[in-house]
Amino acid sequence: MMMKTALLSILLLEYSTAFQPAASTSLPRQLHPLQQAAAAADDGGSTNKKGDNKAMAFLRSKGRIGGAANMDFANAMGLDESPSGGSQKDTTGGTKKSKAAYVSCTTSGVIDDMSDPFPFTSSGSQWLGITDRVMGGSSNGSLTRETIDGKLANVLRGNVSLVSGNNGGFIQMATDLSLDPSEDAFVDAEKFDGIELEVYCEGVNPEEKFNVHLRNPACDRQMSSYRATFEVRPGQWATVRLPWDAFEGYGPGPEVTPFVPILRRLGVVSIGEVKDVVLAVANVGFFSVI
Repeated sequence: MMMKTALLSILLLEYSTAFQPAASTSLPRQLHPLQQAAAAADDGGSTNKKGDNKAMAFLRSKGRIGGAANMDFANAMGLDESPSGGSQKDTTGGTKKSKAAYVSCTTSGVIDDMSDPFPFTSSGSQWLGITDRVMGGSSNGSLTRETIDGKLANVLRGNVSLVSGNNGGFIQMATDLSLDPSEDAFVDAEKFDGIELEVYCEGVNPEEKFNVHLRNPACDRQMSSYRATFEVRPGQWATVRLPWDAFEGYGPGPEVTPFVPILRRLGVVSIGEVKDVVLAVANVGFFSVI
């Protein structure tokens, strides 16, 4: 397939200080019980802004963020599986529209249709590339915006490695979902019936397996998430629908908590299998059964 690489690409920051969770803020009234629990768990949290500024200045000096950032995050560390997803930082030189120009994903049903400059989503959040190196793994990859077989898409490339005694090696693209986390870090997707995404992959098997991971207020530990697996045939675009009841709890919290689609983060993941990965996502959002 011919692939046209976009000028912008994303590098995951190597230093966890640049990924500190945002300081706790007061949330709107009439919170869902899971949101109330998450708000209580966040009490007392704070961000060391001075330390963050020093870390960001160091990374800029090394050309690891800003306009000089390259696409590789082979040595990346991120907080995909941090308490309820962590916080996002702008790691490229892209230009984001004002908040007022975006529509919440739970209003439009669209998380990203690739209409905004990479790495920003069309619902006002931002894509990140994340690997298992935050947990001592050795997987690596890159996340870019490219045209694949006629469709503009996020493209996750790399390889998943499994260290001895650990079947959790992964690489993924992930995004928070709230348009304004300072008001509420979660979005209420209960009026929808599940997640829909348009995907393409390359691979050696008749069908390749990938996951979608969702994080809600019950996900307060590393590696805690609600997960659903899908299979796609290599070399062709396919539309995948994952109903809410396809998501199973994994890790402390979700394993004993029924899933409720009060969501903070979505990730599209290659996990638990040694392989080279080429996975493209052209559209992602919610679906409703009429």
